[in-house]
Amino acid sequence: MSDKATLSPVEGIKVRSRGLRGTLEASLQNQLTGQLAADDQQLIKFHGTYQQDDRDRREERERKKLEPAYSFMVRLRLPGGDLTPEQWIGMQELADANTTGTIKITTRQTIQVHGVIKSKLKPTMQWFDRYGLDAIAACGDVNRNVCAGAHPAVSAFHEEVHAFADKISTHLLPKTKGYAEIWLDGERLDEGAPAEEDPLYKDVYLPRKFKIGIAIPPHNDTDVFTNDIGLIAIEEDGAFAGFNVAIGGGMGATHGNPDTYPRLATVIGFVTPEQTLDTVWQIAAVQRDFGNREDRKQARMKYTIDRMGVDAFKKELESRLDFALAEAKEFAFESRGDIYGWTQDHAGRWHYTLFVENGLVRDEGEYRLKSGILALAERGGCKLRFTTNQNLMLVDVADADKADFEAILQEYGLTEAQRAASNVRRDALACVAMNTCPLALAEAQRYMPSFLTKVEALLAKHDMAEQGIHIRMTGCPNGCARPYVAEIGLIGRNPGRYNLHLGGDALGQRLNTLYQEDADEGMILETLDGLFGRYVSEREAAESFGDFTARVL
Repeated sequence: MSDKATLSPVEGIKVRSRGLRGTLEASLQNQLTGQLAADDQQLIKFHGTYQQDDRDRREERERKKLEPAYSFMVRLRLPGGDLTPEQWIGMQELADANTTGTIKITTRQTIQVHGVIKSKLKPTMQWFDRYGLDAIAACGDVNRNVCAGAHPAVSAFHEEVHAFADKISTHLLPKTKGYAEIWLDGERLDEGAPAEEDPLYKDVYLPRKFKIGIAIPPHNDTDVFTNDIGLIAIEEDGAFAGFNVAIGGGMGATHGNPDTYPRLATVIGFVTPEQTLDTVWQIAAVQRDFGNREDRKQARMKYTIDRMGVDAFKKELESRLDFALAEAKEFAFESRGDIYGWTQDHAGRWHYTLFVENGLVRDEGEYRLKSGILALAERGGCKLRFTTNQNLMLVDVADADKADFEAILQEYGLTEAQRAASNVRRDALACVAMNTCPLALAEAQRYMPSFLTKVEALLAKHDMAEQGIHIRMTGCPNGCARPYVAEIGLIGRNPGRYNLHLGGDALGQRLNTLYQEDADEGMILETLDGLFGRYVSEREAAESFGDFTARVL
């Protein structure tokens, strides 16, 4: 660990927090301001929420000598992305009562709501609890929401593998009872008493956020190599045999800082199902002990691995396990986009994937997405599941119920809107960015639809209207929508200007590279126009756009 004198300020906040309690209760009770005390703004992340403000209103409020329009984003912990219909109905009621009304499906297979003012934070957390939900560890320097391949039809053992998302999430949860104490009026820790013992996180937690994703070949919908730990399910003789383990993925970078960079995870071996929980726990523990606690820009596990070396990291890991990792098994990915519409699995159950542009669940004119999902939930007879591509699935629909669900989808215009969306639009991702994310340098989800309309016109011009190309847009280089593994990545640099990255593959197994820096819309569209023309005339047989640009640029 780092010398205490050189630790970043956030490290001190964690150690002093008494199990993530800090002075949050006092901050919440102070209604003279819409914000929290400075230290508590860090601690509340561990409870699944971020303090934000409406950036569209900053200048107006400053002119009136008012503090910023503070509110909070709250994110659920939903390992594997599953909700019951009853929980969704409760979430919609909550969204209408306590938030902006829009529900956001995130790129980590959960949902978040925005615009929760401070006085409504505790009632919101209690609302979650009433429906068996929580937000603990959805953010902060801990293991965050565990993602897993969403589509049951990809494998006969999908259910067995998908269940590991919840097992891992539970195994790596912080042991503090501070969440229940602050939000749910749980039993209080005596004043001056030490916080609960936490064998994994201790009182320092992890150096930075920590992400785990599970993929089931041949489908890589979770972009498994972008995670701190990627688990790739291996089939042997038609059964689930265990996981290949990959370590050190991460998307974040900082403009102008070459010491920060995206990295894909490195496969280091294979573990059986029985070895999996101990393996992920000990990987997190190695990162806890060896991660950089002085410079938060260097604190993700990818930098720890590059500093130590993969072999040294693996040796340290195996010294803490009572077994050695086996040699990695062969696997192959063939796709990563969501499988839209109806699919049937090996057991005859039906599943429907519904396109949700940029993950925004709301009603807009004739497109009554939010109302339609509520009607589907009120019908019952299925599970709801979110995907890491920001979409919604109806899972485990019986054959006898399929017609009812289809009728609801048609009544609310959802099937028609899905058919009308181009392949490039259905594969696109965008982060929240403006107007709430404090890190955003440019727009993303508010701008992406109109940008894609212009891209679709270029594709039609080059007779590529049916072409599938993975386009990702983020408002800053932190990479929440995984732009560095896109065939076309747009990363916010300044208002209205983006770094254009090209050359990622279609399967999430190759990083793209910077092609055009600080470009406005006109420059980007001119570049893509030229490249689409070249692609049509110069591509090789079955070559994706990403593979083409990686080959010729």
